[in-house]
Amino acid sequence: MILSKNYERSLKIVNFIRISISSNHQQILPFMKRLALPILVALLLIIPTCFVNAQTNADQGTSQKISSIVKQLTLEEKIALLHANGIFGTAGVPRLNIPGLMTDDGPLGVREDVLEGWGSANLKTDSATFFPNGSALAATWNPALSYDYGHAMGEEARARKKYIMLAPAFNIARTPLNGRTYEYLSEDPFLNARLAVQSVKGIQSQNIAACVKHYALNNQEIERNRVSVEIDERAMQEIYLPAFKATITEGNAWTIMSAYNKLRGVYCSENEYLLKTILKDQWGFKGIVISDWGGTHSTIKAANNGLDLEMGSRPPYNTYYFADPLLKAVKEGKVSVATIDEKVSRILWVMYHTTLSTNPPAGSINTAAHSKTAYNIASESVILLKNDKHLLPLNTAKIKTVAVIGDNAIHTHHLGGFGAGVKTRYEITPLKGLENKLDKNTTIKFAQGYRAIVKSKENVNAIETSKADPALIAEAAALAKSSELTILFIGGNRDYESESRDRPDLSLPFGEQQLVDAVIDANANTIIVVIGGAPYDINKIKQQSNTIVWSWYNGSENGNALADVLTGNVNPSGKFPFTFPAELKQSPAHALNAYPGDSVETYKEGILVGYRWFDTKKITPLYPFGYGLSYTSYIYAGLKTDKSSYKINETINATLSVANTGNYSGKEIVQLYVSKPNSAVARADKELKAFSKVLVNKAGSVEVKLNIPVKDLAYYDTKTSKWIVEPGVYKILVGSSSAQINQTTSVTIQ
Repeated sequence: MILSKNYERSLKIVNFIRISISSNHQQILPFMKRLALPILVALLLIIPTCFVNAQTNADQGTSQKISSIVKQLTLEEKIALLHANGIFGTAGVPRLNIPGLMTDDGPLGVREDVLEGWGSANLKTDSATFFPNGSALAATWNPALSYDYGHAMGEEARARKKYIMLAPAFNIARTPLNGRTYEYLSEDPFLNARLAVQSVKGIQSQNIAACVKHYALNNQEIERNRVSVEIDERAMQEIYLPAFKATITEGNAWTIMSAYNKLRGVYCSENEYLLKTILKDQWGFKGIVISDWGGTHSTIKAANNGLDLEMGSRPPYNTYYFADPLLKAVKEGKVSVATIDEKVSRILWVMYHTTLSTNPPAGSINTAAHSKTAYNIASESVILLKNDKHLLPLNTAKIKTVAVIGDNAIHTHHLGGFGAGVKTRYEITPLKGLENKLDKNTTIKFAQGYRAIVKSKENVNAIETSKADPALIAEAAALAKSSELTILFIGGNRDYESESRDRPDLSLPFGEQQLVDAVIDANANTIIVVIGGAPYDINKIKQQSNTIVWSWYNGSENGNALADVLTGNVNPSGKFPFTFPAELKQSPAHALNAYPGDSVETYKEGILVGYRWFDTKKITPLYPFGYGLSYTSYIYAGLKTDKSSYKINETINATLSVANTGNYSGKEIVQLYVSKPNSAVARADKELKAFSKVLVNKAGSVEVKLNIPVKDLAYYDTKTSKWIVEPGVYKILVGSSSAQINQTTSVTIQ
């Protein structure tokens, strides 16, 4: 990485010299011209080497500092560095001017400060920007926005002196019922990897450590603290680990969080295979493994098998597994001093990248630039599902009366449920966004339509939702009938989709379907906007409504971004990052009775997760992976590759043209899948291997380039524990979703 960056710098210097020579050739002596090429070559060779040597010297200097500090620490001081001393913090060593590490919940933004017991600290200085949820970010299919998200959140973390952000979170969407689907990214390891790597790079550009989570196989909330995942090695390597690997080997993530669950009978926080063999030995992870809060279950096993830092949320902290019990275990010889020193060294290494870093960025919070980042993500995440009557984009000049109906038109999502939230300075609701964007001569009237109340029973996994309210429905229907146009907001909220519990089914909550029935019956010109972070059953709505839009828990600028999409200021470009089943039993884990398990959860579906299952089994979902419409139309043509045959160390370079044949400029997400006919091993029908989001102006076209390293076509061979690229013919499939393939070609792998 260092060599690559400095090589680019060298090229810029060389290019400057080359241009200078060219533009002043009459003033340069002939012998200087003859020397120009050797000089350029020398610069290309020497300059990168100088940068690499400087970096190597810096790394050696840091290692020497760390070694010196470790030698000065007492055993008690070392142990104090390895466990929490507060809800989100660790102790330092004041004697040696070593600070503690302050962590912070991160996927939605920098969390408000809390007291012991999780109550708010009630400060006036801990607000932050509310960023769109994880599945919204994934729906943009835009790695550049993922970097911007990380960069902005890193700046805010530094301003609040939070040095480890517990983000990004990207466990695979194995079941649509998972209570944290809204927080995670997608069902596909490749899409997850491309987005997560950029988030990590963005966060760490501010000398703030990204903590990628939850490692690994934490794909449900029900029984998460005790369930043991049983999975075949190939499925784990091909589906559940690639994004984690990418954040370590490409993103250089400095910290990682172990998951609550067990893998093959062993808790992730003390799982030697996960933490030592794979993470530290195979992937070369240099940072620290942090437990989830209360996710540590032993002292000796956890210490010897790779956990570095134990976090938790309740005192007394000296009783934690990595506190007094660990000190006792070391003195008894059950955990070696060398093991402790390694953990301390890793923690100091992270500190030298964060709290002890030289010339760190200043940090900033609640800035206009951060609001713009939140807006950009939100506006590119909105998905157009149906537009049969072309009610969208809204003709704002002609519409005089609009009925806005539904609690989600006024609901805010920065807080709610169990888990991380943000005390944002503001959140623009959809109603406010429409008021901001619609013509001032348009009359907007609002009716709530339903009560969004979630009641938790004694069993946290069982949630009770309020029933439909006939009076509210009658009021909403009357308003719809008296208006030219109705925009009906339904879906979930962050009380209904929540950490610590899974949803009971795919049903719309709060009696919303009855509201939809009444409103559409009253006014056929009704636009349905569903807000949620995970799939819902909207089969009936798909049949009865002519216009459907999907949005998310979309951050501080939610309403403005959504209104800009509805009014046509922004052409919708979001696409689903997971498959929407027509019914729950279509999804693999549910079709195979492999959820929710009890003490053991067997992943019977293997590698056939999400669209891999639907496409391979020829099952038609409600909406396929990668689906999303636009106000314009695109034509794909001319798919070709630079060669017809490739070796294992080469890259397949595919190109095609995408033409915009409609009346609006827009962004299209071009998706490339690969299929291996007649494979020697069982494979999915197709797998995502590349994608590109491109702007295509109306009546224009663009050339799209998609690159696939041949090594990325490998499958994991369980007999040899190696990745194998099978020779033979591969199909290259390019389209606008996993179900809509527009161009195909084939290549041969030697």
